[in-house]
Amino acid sequence: MVAEPPATAPGTTRSQRVRATTAWAVALVAWSLVIGIPNDTIGVTAWLWLGTVAWNAGAGRDEHLQFWRDWWPYLLALVVYWFLRGLADHTFVPVHYTFPIRFDEWLFGGTTPTELAQQHWCAADPCLKTTPPRWWDTAFTTVYASHFLVALSIAAVLWVRAREEWRRWMRRFVAINLIGLSIYFVYPMAPPWMAARDGYLGDVRRITSRGWSEIDLGRQNLVLHGMGNKVAAMPSLHAGIAFLVAFYAVWRLHSAWRFLVLLYPIAMSTALVYFAEHYVVDAIAGSLVAILAIAGCGWWERRRGRAQVPDGSPPS
Repeated sequence: MVAEPPATAPGTTRSQRVRATTAWAVALVAWSLVIGIPNDTIGVTAWLWLGTVAWNAGAGRDEHLQFWRDWWPYLLALVVYWFLRGLADHTFVPVHYTFPIRFDEWLFGGTTPTELAQQHWCAADPCLKTTPPRWWDTAFTTVYASHFLVALSIAAVLWVRAREEWRRWMRRFVAINLIGLSIYFVYPMAPPWMAARDGYLGDVRRITSRGWSEIDLGRQNLVLHGMGNKVAAMPSLHAGIAFLVAFYAVWRLHSAWRFLVLLYPIAMSTALVYFAEHYVVDAIAGSLVAILAIAGCGWWERRRGRAQVPDGSPPS
């Protein structure tokens, strides 16, 4: 069996690690306050790499560069996803409006939960992005923004601690993005804010950034810019990746408290619906895509494992 690389550099002392990680944390906080929280895949990964360099401060140059040798195939797949996602709304497939509205109305007794949430929580009429936020706006905006950080941060921790587990996680993370991308091409769907703008839904507004409007905090794309897709709503990958994180944690952890992590996708889905970014049906679809990514990658790994160990002989 091929030996796993060490999780931490043997030559890194505790004092080295404390000094280096403290400097990294201070630099990241300063960057986030002055420029913005890293938001795009490449920018976030670059900061995470610097975090691994700080953690293994006593390692040599080759170990630090091993990060990029390991990560580049997955990052390439995620960059391809990013570019193709920005093209998925240029296929001349009609944008769907009414199905998600009718589905959410059916679930919630005739009114979409986005309309209900903004009526009861927005604390303003009309509900505007410029309305002073309440504490729950700040909490929901923070949950929303965590989407761009959590999955890759988990990956960085796993890369430091357990490389094979890191590979399992990255397969599932890339898979859910590519599954979502394939659906965006064949089923472009307008989110609630767009449906309201175009007259299909009641007066709801996109208020996603309102929670941070008074704390002078924002997000910044460092490398990847300008390839958005306003009709990439079905499934919600914000919800889907939150569900992926939760399902993976429940599967891999052993603590009885692990089920509390399911609160994360619930909070994410609630934020998305309240902010008029997604319908409930989009979040449900995101959870199903997460299950598909986990099950599909698990099936591939089992099949690959049987192929590499023929006739029951032990692996070399």
